[in-house]
Amino acid sequence: AALPILRELIQAGEEEDACIELLSSILEVLYQAQKSAEELRARDKDCGNVELVRVKKHIQVILERLLHTVSRRVIVLDRENPLRSHYVACMATILSQMDEDLYSAYIQAFPSRPELMDFLMETFILFKDLIGKTVYPCDWVVMNMVQNREFLRTINQFATTLTKMFLSNSSFELQLWNNYFHLAVAFLTQESLQLENFSPAKRNSILAKYGDMRAMIGASIRDMWYSLGHRKIEFIPGMVGPILEMTLVPELELRKSTIPIFFDMMLCEHQLTGNFSRFEDEILRRLDSEVEGGRGDEQYKQLFKSILLSCCQRHPEMATPGTDFVELVTALLERLLDYRAVMNDENKTYSMSCTVNLLNFYKEIDRQAMYIRYLYKLKDLHISYENYTEGAYTLLLHAQLLTWSEEPNTAPVPGLHGQHLHTQRQLKEALYNQIIEYFDQGKMWEEAIHICKELAEQYESHFFDYEMLSDILQREAKFYEKILKVLRPSPDYFAVGYYGQGFPTFLRNRVFIYRGKEYERREDFEMQLLSPFPNAEKLKSTSPPGQDITGSPGQYIQCFTVQPVEEARVRLKGRIIPEQITNFYKANHVQRFSYSRPFKRGLNDPDNEFANMWIEQTTFVTAYPLPGILRWFAVTATTTTTISPLENAIETMMKTNEKIMSEINRHQNDPSLPINPLSMLLNGIVDPAVMGGFAKYEAAFFQESYLKKHPRDAGNIEKLKDLIAWQTPLLAEGIRIHGQKVTEDLRPFHERMEQCFKQLRVKVESQYGVREMVFFEDQRSGRPRSMAWGPNCDWLSHAAARQVLTEAPSTPKPAACTSESENCRNEHQENHSSSLFGSRRQDVRQTFSGLPEPKDEKWRLSHNMSESSVGSSDSKQPLPSRAAAGAQPSAAGLSLSPTGFGGRVKSASKVPPLPRRISPEVYETFLEQSD
Repeated sequence: AALPILRELIQAGEEEDACIELLSSILEVLYQAQKSAEELRARDKDCGNVELVRVKKHIQVILERLLHTVSRRVIVLDRENPLRSHYVACMATILSQMDEDLYSAYIQAFPSRPELMDFLMETFILFKDLIGKTVYPCDWVVMNMVQNREFLRTINQFATTLTKMFLSNSSFELQLWNNYFHLAVAFLTQESLQLENFSPAKRNSILAKYGDMRAMIGASIRDMWYSLGHRKIEFIPGMVGPILEMTLVPELELRKSTIPIFFDMMLCEHQLTGNFSRFEDEILRRLDSEVEGGRGDEQYKQLFKSILLSCCQRHPEMATPGTDFVELVTALLERLLDYRAVMNDENKTYSMSCTVNLLNFYKEIDRQAMYIRYLYKLKDLHISYENYTEGAYTLLLHAQLLTWSEEPNTAPVPGLHGQHLHTQRQLKEALYNQIIEYFDQGKMWEEAIHICKELAEQYESHFFDYEMLSDILQREAKFYEKILKVLRPSPDYFAVGYYGQGFPTFLRNRVFIYRGKEYERREDFEMQLLSPFPNAEKLKSTSPPGQDITGSPGQYIQCFTVQPVEEARVRLKGRIIPEQITNFYKANHVQRFSYSRPFKRGLNDPDNEFANMWIEQTTFVTAYPLPGILRWFAVTATTTTTISPLENAIETMMKTNEKIMSEINRHQNDPSLPINPLSMLLNGIVDPAVMGGFAKYEAAFFQESYLKKHPRDAGNIEKLKDLIAWQTPLLAEGIRIHGQKVTEDLRPFHERMEQCFKQLRVKVESQYGVREMVFFEDQRSGRPRSMAWGPNCDWLSHAAARQVLTEAPSTPKPAACTSESENCRNEHQENHSSSLFGSRRQDVRQTFSGLPEPKDEKWRLSHNMSESSVGSSDSKQPLPSRAAAGAQPSAAGLSLSPTGFGGRVKSASKVPPLPRRISPEVYETFLEQSD
């Protein structure tokens, strides 16, 4: 009676709500009729069966119509509409009333295959939409579980329809199968089914009433995949991501049953193409985003490795490539899990380390897009912490991948750079300008200058953009000025060891060298270091810990200051260079760092601790030079050497002389500097009440008894004496500067220091000879003079052959060049003149005293000197005049001591024998010139 009315309503275009209401009333009547038919069958079986079949047929028709109408209503309503949840509940109720027979009849009722396919498409899309954004609040557990139970039953019913009607070669529908897989994975991974997120009581209640629906749908997905046969290749790589997402669900049995699908994908692609590169690329790409999003754990890494390795071993053709792939993914998983563990920490130090581990990994396996992605993540972390130098080095890695061409950018670029810069040239230019800005903010002007020079070359010779050339040259000039005028404190370096099994794998039992920030104290650095590990214990000893520490389950941190070991630089060798320039290379671009630990060996001398003060010097070599893309790098090699007391004394004296020289040059370059540091330094050396320095060296090493016990130390003893002698002219210059700047309040202090120095000078010069340092004064305006000194001043041996020395300690005058020699041209090009400071003249015959027999060309007077000065030892050659002699180096001029210091060396006693390298005729010639 009601069905004709329903048809009229539908034909009249009445609202669906009215149709649904009428259908529900009809269905209610039909259920009552079904109940009556069942009662009738109890009394009359045949009559009851006929009635029951007729009623069920009506119920099927009404359910189909009702399901269709409700589904349309759910699709039409907006997600935010509160009525949508009512219709979803209605749909779930309708589905619960449908058994297998009704589903089968419902499918067969479609008049054609295309209409059935459209219905399945719409249903899969609708279900996926309802699962992705559930209509019920997350705490409505019962409603969500009821809906999921009915959806699962429906999905499995439709999966049967797929295998029956859409799997054969003639009827296969790729998009329909693809929609099914995506729906099934979305159902499995939805939030409401992740039971590990519930309390134990609620989890047990859900399992008891509904079971773990993830395992049910996972088994269905696995069976559907294997039923595809040769069609599997059509789902690679498209289905790699969804299957990966499914296997990452933290359910052990589900993982065990679904991880083998990966091997089936590998095998399928390998059999068709000879490799599985498409599968590999996709899983590496998707694994990165999935693990970063919170999925995956150590258990998954172990399962993935063990299951796939066992699968590969059963197929000989997959043994080698499959094993390599498994090792690759395992290594990536390890780095991704480390990165995820620290990426949300308040202290981003370790997040930066893990980021570098990942970008290095992607670089090694040639995944440029992922490599660039993590480069920009690292850059953003550095800039957020004002690590501008490290941010610049990070961007430079991307710039080095680009060329100065008009080729389009192939890899996606995060951030603003990639929006309007379409060619590699445009992007590289923009990156270089950003890098220059970061280097400027980090006070790394030397590095900024290198980038400026490359840009200038492009603007001048390739783009002919003279306006940009002018701009970049002006910026470069400002950087040169900043190098000389802006104060740059040298950073401290710290060695940090993480010992114990309680640390993450990327830190465990490893040592790192950290580059501190400007004026950063070790105490502040240690507090920052320990903050992510509140339970860590700080080791007090600097010695490497034993197995009891490295193998313990706890956390132990060791931290101490190390000194950078400057690399030898040919470009700076043999030149007089301002301290502002050289200081940069002492603390930057270094890869070796040393730590010295004193210890006593042998009998203890309470009166002289230097006699048995040995040094254990440990040298650390880092993976990369500092600074770099991190403020720290891991130590890759460690060497330990033992320094004897005598060698330690030589090194100490060398450092003291370097410190005096550094202070002298600082005050010469900037007269406005305060005098206090210079006062304390000089007074600590010259005042007998404070010093006690080399006096104890004399007592320990200069005795005949020591030389008899250690005959091989004779050369080192001479070096130490030479260093003591060279300290005198350094102190003299320092006291001279101090006297010029001292205030009247400190005049008595200065006079006391002068008096002590006079006594010290007499003692040193009488025992170890006279040394007179050479300084060079630039004739350009405003350029202060620099003193020639230092253990590596090899240039002095060459300077003796090409530069002119005058005897007067007053204003130096450049010597006249009497020929077009190379020496004169070099002198004019460098625009330098030289002079000596020192107020006394001694017999020039003493200038060769104290020089040992040369064993090394570095310690000899330049061979060119004897050849170019005289040409030959022919006695008939006329002696040069004094004017001509000014252009020739004299033996009384520059020479090298055993320690490498250059200048005049004057003996403390008798004239030594002539050096073998200089003939008597040449020597007499020099004597006459000097007289």
